[in-house]
Amino acid sequence: MKRLFSIYKSVAVTFVLGLSLTMATSCTDYLDKAPESDISAADAFKNFKNFQGFTEELYLCMPDFCRGYWTTSWNWGDDDIMAVGINYHMSYKVDQGDFWGWQREFDGWGSGFMEPNATFDPNDRFKRGLWPAAWYGIRKCNVGLENMDLMTAASQEEKNAVKGQLLFFRGWFHFMLMQYFGGLPYLDAPVAPDQAMTLPRESYKACADKAAKDFREAADLLPIDWDKSSVGSNTLGKNGFRINKITALAYLGKNYLWAASPLMKNIDEKMNVLNPNASTYEYDAEYAKKAADALGELLALVEGGRTQYKLVDFENYSDLFYTWNKNMLPPGSTESILRAIPENAWQNSHYGVFTEFGGYILTGGQSFSMPTANYVNYYGMANGLPLDDPESGFDKTHPWKDRDPRFYHDIVYDGVQVVEGTIDPESNRYANLYTGGTYRDDTKESRTGYFLYKFIPMLANNYDMGSTYMKLYIDVPYLRLADCYLMYAEAAAAAGGASYKASNCPLTAVQAVNKIRERAGVAEVAAKFTGDNHKFMDEVRRERAVELAFEGHRFNDLRRWLLLDKAPYNKKTSQEFIRVGEFDPKNPKDNQVSGWEEKTILTRNFTQKHWWLPLKKKDTSLYPDMFQNPGW
Repeated sequence: MKRLFSIYKSVAVTFVLGLSLTMATSCTDYLDKAPESDISAADAFKNFKNFQGFTEELYLCMPDFCRGYWTTSWNWGDDDIMAVGINYHMSYKVDQGDFWGWQREFDGWGSGFMEPNATFDPNDRFKRGLWPAAWYGIRKCNVGLENMDLMTAASQEEKNAVKGQLLFFRGWFHFMLMQYFGGLPYLDAPVAPDQAMTLPRESYKACADKAAKDFREAADLLPIDWDKSSVGSNTLGKNGFRINKITALAYLGKNYLWAASPLMKNIDEKMNVLNPNASTYEYDAEYAKKAADALGELLALVEGGRTQYKLVDFENYSDLFYTWNKNMLPPGSTESILRAIPENAWQNSHYGVFTEFGGYILTGGQSFSMPTANYVNYYGMANGLPLDDPESGFDKTHPWKDRDPRFYHDIVYDGVQVVEGTIDPESNRYANLYTGGTYRDDTKESRTGYFLYKFIPMLANNYDMGSTYMKLYIDVPYLRLADCYLMYAEAAAAAGGASYKASNCPLTAVQAVNKIRERAGVAEVAAKFTGDNHKFMDEVRRERAVELAFEGHRFNDLRRWLLLDKAPYNKKTSQEFIRVGEFDPKNPKDNQVSGWEEKTILTRNFTQKHWWLPLKKKDTSLYPDMFQNPGW
């Protein structure tokens, strides 16, 4: 197998992908080639250009989770709800407890990024689901690692860069599957086509340990900044999407933190939850310390100014998620650590992303997804206190006043001006999101009293942007720097409390949280929360909910915290109120309302089986050790 390159016969070629990565042609392209165009494995792997071409197809195996179809869903927690009638997206299926919905066999095209199509093609975002892409990518990593000794015409730095990427992706694909399905066979060598698959599912922590080994070695091999290394010199200025040391450290820490989490601490080798009533604050301290150390190493580099990464100033916060009229400059700025590769310079799916949030009045299309009121309530006050704190100053008659600045960035609330151009009737220039308002409709507009505008500019409507949506570039990253600060805070708190500091990091847990709050213009964590580790952990989690809102993290967070089936996290609500007093369109924050109350739209009736997604029946029937997850 080592010397045979039958599965991945490809020739390194260069073409533009977003920031112009050098990628390899797919094996489907190879099928159209003449036999005399075959090259030997020795030639394919002998130098950096060829081996890097082989390696870079792995970047195309990353699902584009926010553009897996024309419209899609990637928030499956308590954070958003689909419009009435949208019953084919995975978010709706999760609400019904139908976790089978991720599979194509069960109408999986609406599953977002898990398996949107029956076939897999790394060059087509509609056919690049996580399940097939991960196994394809893992095999590709193993083929490459097994042939590293053929890379003879290369410097040590070039060999390190290739090996580091292969190790990272092997760990990453396994981790991405593990967080949804639990422990799986950890494939660290290619399986021959004629070899029966008999590797057993491993425990979650056994898989996490192997992924950690891959991430750690990758971090030790990869450069911090490809632009400052000889291996990146040929693509200088176009290396922004590449895996580097910081990416590997980030996922080393995330992998350890997930292994430390309450769910993973309380499961056996068969993925059964040993104690469903275990405390949500019960972490594995050993793994939490490992997570804090890995993330502490990363933050020490960032805080010391030794990386290309830093937190984006809040006035440029939108640059993390979209750019408009900037010559298709990819968003992410100095904070995006891992993101999917775009297919081309622009995609019609950008239009799909903004229309699914905007509502019929603004875009002429149905609003697919909107924030739940229960989730919007995590956005506290500018003074740093949660809404339900008696000292917060929250006033139900003036609910938009003095809120966390991220609330005003992310959420369209009642009275906000949403159109600059001509609109008829004029009253629709403002979001009439009060109960009975023109922007409240369960099928076409908002059924919760809010719209989500975190990922789209206010101009994303037919009156202001029109056909110029082709200048809009939307990207929701897999991981960004703010997440690393918050994961470090959680790991450090689990290891020793608010004042815990990893030996290699300049920040304590509470200081890491306050870095994110300071950027947003929010007051620090109040002293009354730092003395009680349960209360402090609640604030860390609320900060995570707000800063990373709607970026696809909430579903896995609720699961790993053992909260998915618990009230109030299993409820989705709308905000009911009416306008009173004089409406001031220039100062919507000061507008007065009455009758402020939440209305439950649905309650998700989850049981223990919903801790994990079910595996494919055809896979679990292959051999006994590939067992199905509990309850499915």
